[in-house]
Amino acid sequence: MKRTELKKITGKSLQIAFPLLLGAAILVWTYHGFDFRSIWQVLDGGTDYGWLLFSLVFGVLGHLFRGWRWMQTLAPLGEHPKAANCVYAVFVSYAANLVIPRVGEVSRCGVLAKYDGVSFSRSLGTVVTERLIDTLCVLLITGFTLLIQSRVFAAFFRKTGTNASFLTGLFTSTNFYITLVCIAALLVLAFFLVRNLTVFARVRGIIRNVWEGCRSLRDVRNLPLFVFYTAAIWGCYFLQFYVSLFCFDFSAGLGIVPALVMFVVGSIAVAVPTPNGAGPWHFAVITMMMMYGVDKEEAGIFALLVHGIQTLLLILLGIYGLVALPLTNKGRKEKS
Repeated sequence: MKRTELKKITGKSLQIAFPLLLGAAILVWTYHGFDFRSIWQVLDGGTDYGWLLFSLVFGVLGHLFRGWRWMQTLAPLGEHPKAANCVYAVFVSYAANLVIPRVGEVSRCGVLAKYDGVSFSRSLGTVVTERLIDTLCVLLITGFTLLIQSRVFAAFFRKTGTNASFLTGLFTSTNFYITLVCIAALLVLAFFLVRNLTVFARVRGIIRNVWEGCRSLRDVRNLPLFVFYTAAIWGCYFLQFYVSLFCFDFSAGLGIVPALVMFVVGSIAVAVPTPNGAGPWHFAVITMMMMYGVDKEEAGIFALLVHGIQTLLLILLGIYGLVALPLTNKGRKEKS
């Protein structure tokens, strides 16, 4: 085997193994000493499955809105894929991210290239723009949450009796080092993304097309609808998490502001390159739930079950998308 081939195989193996090992390590640390038998007790009599299923509705709607918004950014480029293909491509992309984080962005561009003949490089540019918009949304929501929490934290400490020293201990304990590991992982991910994109652009000569895709936002024909889709996407993501709180007795009374805080912290944690944020998301949500007076074991149960059911939804939607794509485009293939 040639040295270049061995290097390529090693690099691909690391891209798959590193996220899995990182997520597993954080999960093992987070759930060290956890009594997993308590999960069955909660599932047996302490879970409202109606609320759980209702939360998944918002998860599906969020993906639908994302697919429809994607059509708007592609239209200025002269690309007009079928709405169903855009949605199914989004379904597939999120399932693909469970295998290799961030590979979904590439896979959904490949889906449209295959079934609608959409330029891969141009659609990749629109995905880059979409991620920038998502980052801006997270920053805006985070800033808003920080503003409203300046008063809520004081009231929370009075009502629950939580000692403010918890916050001090948070950054002097092992939690601080877990946070550093997550930040380091984000930096590693950014390095590989930039390097891969640079190499791909040099070999295929697609920098210009990617840039055109990034600039497509300025030519969106119906900007109010684009803004509505963006708000709807993040509204659905939040409602999916918020409704999940009502599934369990210990979290049903937390309220919308704590839910917003946990949602923001969880959204930031998902950026860490692990499958669906597994590990960092659990660590972040459990930490914030404990700050709001929830027992550590109950917070652990919430994180495991909610993340598990959301991951299962992504898998099912991905399978559905893979099955539906060839069936939806069967007639088109026969004509070509």
